[in-house]
Formats: sequence, structure tokens, C-alpha cells
Amino acid sequence: MSSVVNSDRIPNNVHLGDDKKLQRALEAWQPRYVEWWKQMGPEGFQEDDVYLRTAISVDHEGWAHFDYVKMPEYRWGIFLTDPVPDRKIGFGDFMGEPVWQTVPGEMRNMLRRLIVTQGDTEPASVEQQRLLGKTCPSLYDLRNLFQVNVEEGRHLWAMVYLLHSYFGRDGREEAEGLLERRSGNPDKPRILGAFNEPCTNWLSFFMFTYFTDRDGKYQLLALAESGFDPLARTTRFMLTEEAHHMFVGETGVLRVVKRTCELMKQNKREDARAEGGIDLATIQRYVNFWYSCSLDLFGGEISSNAASFFANSLKGRAKEDSYPDHKALDVGYAMQVPVIGEGGRPTFRGEEVPLRNAMNEVLRDEYVEDSQRGVDKWNKAIAEAGVSFQIKLPSRRFHRRTGIHAGMHFDVEGNPLTKDEWEARKHQWLPSEADEAYLQSLMSKPVYEANQMANWLQPPPHGIKGKPVEFEYVRRHP
Repeated sequence: MSSVVNSDRIPNNVHLGDDKKLQRALEAWQPRYVEWWKQMGPEGFQEDDVYLRTAISVDHEGWAHFDYVKMPEYRWGIFLTDPVPDRKIGFGDFMGEPVWQTVPGEMRNMLRRLIVTQGDTEPASVEQQRLLGKTCPSLYDLRNLFQVNVEEGRHLWAMVYLLHSYFGRDGREEAEGLLERRSGNPDKPRILGAFNEPCTNWLSFFMFTYFTDRDGKYQLLALAESGFDPLARTTRFMLTEEAHHMFVGETGVLRVVKRTCELMKQNKREDARAEGGIDLATIQRYVNFWYSCSLDLFGGEISSNAASFFANSLKGRAKEDSYPDHKALDVGYAMQVPVIGEGGRPTFRGEEVPLRNAMNEVLRDEYVEDSQRGVDKWNKAIAEAGVSFQIKLPSRRFHRRTGIHAGMHFDVEGNPLTKDEWEARKHQWLPSEADEAYLQSLMSKPVYEANQMANWLQPPPHGIKGKPVEFEYVRRHP
């Protein structure tokens, strides 16, 4: 078990003190990071004491410490899981060779691109969520928001460590760029589209942490197979923290759904909005939006980049060991590829795509199946409440901006539409300005009292780390 040094300015288990040049570089980056956090992190809560977990080791039994901390003073650190002795590359053209501890020169640009793209998502989500504390439904939820935020910040640190350690001046410049781009900024947007979408209400936050962070899980699982061992070890530890983010999303939506059903039963017309709740049709529209945006994050269904990442043993499939063939040569993936037909309505042709070129779609297949599990739990709660409604994941063709379906129009069942048909019907399926205005009005008054909960969601069944739900998870300071 590697030892963790928590007394340094930057907690770490990578022997940072043995490389003074690297240590000085990261310590110079640290104040710029803290300044970014103060500018773009949770607005209005920087002086509050928050009951947070902080990573202190990579031991599964006791890797985190819980206590009050002010977020700008959070101990962001650099943690890699322990190396696997004699680990061999498990896929691609270099399968069976020893994993790399340094960056192979010919793969330098590809590997840097993977790390920067992953790293860019971490500060982006903090920026997207920076105003949500002002409309929180409870201190329990406020604390969970901040826990997600600080861990996204630590994941940024993880990627910055790799850039500084293995990519020289180019890596240092990329690390600076991670603090310069801004979510939603038209001039300097974040790299991936979903991380430029506004996340302005708590239903969106729960959907984001369920769907978008789940994409993060699958990207990290794929990178955890990498032949570049420092990246694999870094992402394996990130997955330990990522699980909480998806828990926040899954249970958050479940609490909204259960409360909606309660409010429907209180109303003669089963009108949840009339009782100050979020109706199930609106919940469905936000599912449609965030799920479809998150599908785009996997990239194009047919991708030469995905083929190169796999061939060069840089990015595998999630849980690569579960596949029988780890080279993916002379194997096809059957796909329905859309083409524009008469009147602008898409039609389809069958195509056998080389499996390496379909690796994004292979990863997306697993994501779709995994996403359905939470939806099943939400639907079980609806059925148990005696309400006739089912939440459904839309077709993966719906509302796509990346890949073979980009620029085309489909309904939630995947049926082709013309542009005019789409424009006439899109707000049946996607949140409207009226939906957003309603949610803003519903959440306009934050709940900062420890023993209270907003009307539009249920309390959780349990608190954090054995604390009661009514615990003062955030101590506000005037």
C-alpha cells in the first residue's frame, strides 16, 4: 500500500517531494486554481463551513475523512491507486507488452488530447453549477452539491498532475488552458457541448449527476484500461469518488418522483403543479434533454479517433477483461446509418462498421443499459404509488448534435422527422422556456434551515456518514 503525504501543501501519494521541479510547478499552479475556484466555484458560500469528505488515502476501507471545511481550504490532492505488479497491456496492437510508465513519443499528441478533454469536463461542471446553492432544497442537498463540486476540482488536479509530469511545456500550457476556458462562454467555451449547457435548476442538477456523470464513469472505465499506467491508476481512483455523484443524481430524481406522486394524490385532478410539485411530464422532458446531451459525449458512432485510441492501447472498453477478443481485428459492428431522404426526412441503410471504428458506440451501448437501471427504479416508485405513468429513455437518435444523427431530426421513438415537423413538436419532448420559468419560481426560495425540506421533493431516507438528515451539513456565515 502506497503511503500518502498529507502534510505537504499538495497531499499526494506520488512522492511529489522527490521531484522538486514538478513540486514547484504544481505549487505555482495551485494559487491560480484557488483563484479560479473563488471566481467560478459556488457563489456566495466560500466562507461557509461544509461537512465534506476529503480523500486521505487509496485504501478502500478508509480512504476518506469527514469534517467541516471551507471550500477554498479543501485539501485537493493527487492520488493514484497502487501499481499492479508486472501489469501488461490488455488490448490493442500493444497487447501483452509491459505497460508504459512514460509517454511513447509517437502517441504524445493523442494521449495529451485524451487527458485534456477529460480534464476540461471537471472545472466545466463546477462552473455550470456555481449558482445552484442559492436555490437549494435543503442543507443535505446543498452539502451534496458542494461535495460533487470539490471532487470535480480534485479530478481536475488529477489530470493537471499528468500534464505537468509527462508533457513538459505543452502540458503546463494545457493546464493553464483548463483554467481559462469557461462553460457557456461563446469566445472560450468548454471542449464538449454538454458542458456548455446551462444547469440552472435542481432538477437539471440531478439529471446531470445521473446522466452526464455516468458518461464520466464510462470514460474513466475506458481510460482505466490504458497502456499508459499513470493514467490508468489515476482514473481508477477517480472512479471511487465518481460513484457518489451518480448516487446524488439517482436518489435526487427518485425523491422528486416520489414527492410528485404524493402531491398528485392530494389533488383531485392529480395536478402536481397545482400542489407546488414538478409534474411527471416535465421530469420526462428533462430526462430527454440531459440523456441526449450525455449521449453526445461519447463521440461519433463511426470514429477514426476511437479506432486509433484502441489500436494504440491508450483507451480500451469499459471492463475490457469481459470481452473475449482484445484486439478487435476482422470483426464488424452492425449499424443503421441515416441518410437524408426525400423531403428532408432521414432514411436508413445497414452498414457493417469495423469494430475498432465503432468503439464509441460499444461504450455507449453499456451506458444506455446502465442508465436504464435507475429509470427502472424511478418507474417502480411511480407504480407503487398507483400512478399510471412511465419514464422512458428516448431513442439514441433523438436530439443528437454529434455523430451520424447530427443535423437530422427524430422523435423520442427514433422515427424520422422533417425539420418543420421537428420545430412544430420539439417542446413536446424538450423543456420549454415555460418549464424553466416554472422551476425557477418553484425553487426561488432556498431552504437553509437544518430541519426543513423544500415541498417539491422527499427527504432522503438517510443522512451522510451516520448523521441524521436534519444535521447542519452547512454552517452558514454572515
